[in-house]
This record gives sequence, C-alpha cells and structure tokens, in this order.
Amino acid sequence: MFNGEKTSGNARSLEGVKTHDLGSTNERTSSTQSDSFNDPDFPVLTHQEEDRHGPSFSGILRQRKLILHIDLNNTVLVSDTVTKQGTIAALDYFLSTVTWGRITKQGKWEWISDSPSLLPPCEGAVSYYSHFGRVAGFTSTAAGRRFRSVLEEHLHMLLWPTEQEEDRELSVRGEDGRLYHWILPSFFQLLQDLATRGGEFAIIFRTFGTDLPRLLSTLQRVLTQGSHPLFPNLPALRLTINTIPGRIRCSRRGASLSRADERMLYQDGERCLYQFFSSVQGLGGFQDHFDWWARNSYSILGGKPLLVDPFDPTVQHIFIDDNIRLDDKDTIVQPKVFLDPEGTLTRVASTSELYNICLVQNDLLQAISNRSYFTQRVQICLENYERNLMQGPS
Repeated sequence: MFNGEKTSGNARSLEGVKTHDLGSTNERTSSTQSDSFNDPDFPVLTHQEEDRHGPSFSGILRQRKLILHIDLNNTVLVSDTVTKQGTIAALDYFLSTVTWGRITKQGKWEWISDSPSLLPPCEGAVSYYSHFGRVAGFTSTAAGRRFRSVLEEHLHMLLWPTEQEEDRELSVRGEDGRLYHWILPSFFQLLQDLATRGGEFAIIFRTFGTDLPRLLSTLQRVLTQGSHPLFPNLPALRLTINTIPGRIRCSRRGASLSRADERMLYQDGERCLYQFFSSVQGLGGFQDHFDWWARNSYSILGGKPLLVDPFDPTVQHIFIDDNIRLDDKDTIVQPKVFLDPEGTLTRVASTSELYNICLVQNDLLQAISNRSYFTQRVQICLENYERNLMQGPS
C-alpha cells in the first residue's frame, strides 16, 4: 500500500493520482480577473460538482475522521514574522520558488518557462530560488521582472474589502500601504465546507514560526463573534479552538510533544503520538522544531513528523505545506507509515509515495485566486486515500 510510481524527471506521483500545476499566465489572467475574494458571488464547490468529479465528498467525510495538519506562512498566511517578510515580500519570494530555468554552457541563467508551476516543467529544470537563494524583490530584478504581473494580479485579489474598515487582527498593511487579508479567505471557506458537509474533522496548525499565538487568538474571535466580513456566519458552525500553542521537539530518539498540561515523550512511542493527533478535537496548533530540520540539512529526515496508519480506516491525516517537495533532500514533512495493524514499528515514506494522498504541496497562487482551493485539494486526497484503501495493502 502507498507504493509510489516514478513517472518522468522529478515529477513523481502515484498512478491515477490527481496532480496540479499553477497553469499558464494567460490562463490565470482570464480566470482570476473575476475570481476576486471581494466578490460575494465567488464560485465554490457544489454538491453537484462533487458527484461529477468522483466519490461523494460528504460520504467519504462521514466514513472517517479527517485530521488536517496545516502550515501557516505561505500556506494560509502571506507573510512571515521570522523572516520579517510582509505580504508583498512573502508572495514575491514564493514566486522565486515556482519559476524555472537552467544554467547554460556559458554559465548564464536561462528561463525554461514563463509560467509558474509547483513541479519542474522538464528534466534538468531548477527553480530560481534553489539556484540563487533568497533574492529581495525578485520580481523587480531584471531576471524576475517577467513575473511582476503575476505578483500584481494576486496582490489585487488579496486586498481587504474596500468598503470594510481596517481590522487589526484580520487585515494587515502591506509594504505599499494598502490593506490585505492576513488569513487567506480560502482557509475560512475550507472550514465552512467541512462543517456543512458533515463528518468529524480537526485542524492542527504546524509551523516553525512565531505567528501561532496571534493566529489562534484571531480565529477564536472570528469563530465566536462572527467578525470576518466575508464569513459572518462562522459562529453557527460551533467549532471549538484551543488557543494555547503547543510545542513539538525532535531528536534521534524520537519526537516529544507538550501543550499546557499535556505531555507526550519519545519513550511513549509513535503509536501514542498517532493516537494523540487522531483524537484531537476542533482547532489548535503546535510549533515544530526548526533547528532539528536545519541540523538535518532541511531534508525529510528532520521534517515535521506525520504519522500515517494505512490499516486504520477510521482516520485520515493530511498535511498541507508550501515546502512539501518531491525531492526528499529538500522537503519539510517526515511521513512515517506504520508497518502493521496496531503495531509500533514505522518506516519513513518518500514524499512521492504520499503526494496528494496525505501530503499536499501548497500552491499559494491558487490558494489566493481560488476560494475553493483547499477544499478541492482535501477532496482529491480523500478520493486517492479511498482508492488505496479499496486496493488493500500491497
């Protein structure tokens, strides 16, 4: 079960698994001009669309509990307090990670594609970021200027509604003085979609950064007071939230977890950690161990731990993070799969094995331009997981 199949180049995925690229600039322009978050008629996934595109979303949700592990920066937030990136700088940086070229025999940089994409468009392509590192003002440089229109289009879609007053928690003032959404509306759409379709779910924020306390406090206000101008009915969903941030620390001996009076030591074993995450209710969050990831060369070996039990039909764990990559030497989540039913032994699974099943590489441009983006990605994972369960262990 969960055996990955190599296709071409670095674009590895499971046979039959749905994948997604960011598409061409022209396609984005034509679709996103009408897809503004400030538009109350913005399209969302309907039950009829679910039926046309495969198994019922609602039906699968009712079969098993869904645990979503969600990153913050460049996933549901377009900013980063650790790197001190505002909205514009964060989006500009993201573009440098999804634009592709190569070095010619003459030692010069050559663009391969004018269209941003999560995966390399061909063999030998490298992202601008992977070759040059962080470049301040990427789309203002001579090399990155061709992607400036993509930046401006998506900044426009991120604008806080003009008819609404500034909200100190939900809006953020960008480097250009304009107000933007701090939390992507597509995240709130996900909450609404999951709650209204029935079934049990929980959301665990997993971040290396320091934004977690503010995020949890802001979400508590939105969920209890209905203070979001685009989602005033969220209190009706009756979602609970734990506003105390937890902490995960890793070592060669394993992972330890703490939150207020809750403690989970590495001696307790990975099965106990799996049971803890599987039993979580409502919304909450943990700060993961950045130094451990750095000490492991930013590879899968030091990534945020995610435990998956393919023998457990009652729970599905999904991790959404912009730094999930098919290159296990450069990815942010360490998925560990149990070897036996109710067993304690695990193995580290490659990212390609669980890509679009339990691991979602966040497409920030789509998360901005398509309010149903997170809902659709979760649905794809649910369908792919269901297909694997039906096939049985291999």
